[in-house]
Amino acid sequence: MFIKSIPLPPFDDARIDVICLTDSKELNHLPRPAVIVFPGGGYGNLSDREAEPVAIRFLAAGYATFILRYSVKPFTKEGKTPLPEAALAIKHVRENAAEYNVDPNRVFVCGFSAGAHAAAALGVYWNVCPLLDVLPCPADRSIFRPTGMILSYPVITGSDFAHKNSVKRYFCTDEPTEEQINFFSLERHVTPDTCPAFIWHTVNDELVPIKNSLLFANALTEAGVPFEMHLYPSGAHGLSLADTETWSQKEKYNLPNVQSWFPLALEWAKNLK
Repeated sequence: MFIKSIPLPPFDDARIDVICLTDSKELNHLPRPAVIVFPGGGYGNLSDREAEPVAIRFLAAGYATFILRYSVKPFTKEGKTPLPEAALAIKHVRENAAEYNVDPNRVFVCGFSAGAHAAAALGVYWNVCPLLDVLPCPADRSIFRPTGMILSYPVITGSDFAHKNSVKRYFCTDEPTEEQINFFSLERHVTPDTCPAFIWHTVNDELVPIKNSLLFANALTEAGVPFEMHLYPSGAHGLSLADTETWSQKEKYNLPNVQSWFPLALEWAKNLK
């Protein structure tokens, strides 16, 4: 196994951490699917509970794994910094697929809370080149398109039912403009080109209302985008794997019934065409 950290210039505070098995003739591994993990943190920090433990779990399930440490400082480019960072991350994985023993046609993103917003933004905006104007625009923009996105209790909307602090931190203002709110509200921008999604949420999430997932699911339905969604009747926000490895000594984060989201997501990804 090799672990390394790759900077993502021109973004000084962004990097992608690589956790992959070493390719060996003894192991005779086929190219693996890849997953890029986006930890949450309300765009104010990056949660350790939603980073390495999740990446290691995917590694054990047969994935090449990566963690995007996207910027959470005051953003530039009108709050769009996480989008080109995410695009650079998936581009890096695909361009180095041989080194990482990755199938470039099977590169997923997996985000939590605000990290799910950053992941979903790539799934929605991947082919809207003006939003990626800090990057050279390739002839084939599909290099930026995730194969699928796994969204855990996602922040989606910037209007009603929004997690207000995520919106404010994203744009570094206490009073986001209507234009900014519109950009942030991913449910308004879903098209048939949006990539397929696996979504899970708890019904009584008090921090990021379930309406975020429902709005996104409705938009995906209307656009004809395939998705799978699982709703659990109860559970606090920020469950991560919902087991003792990520429970932070708080009993409310260890919920055996919610732990099923991970094998369900693996099965969804395996069957995604």
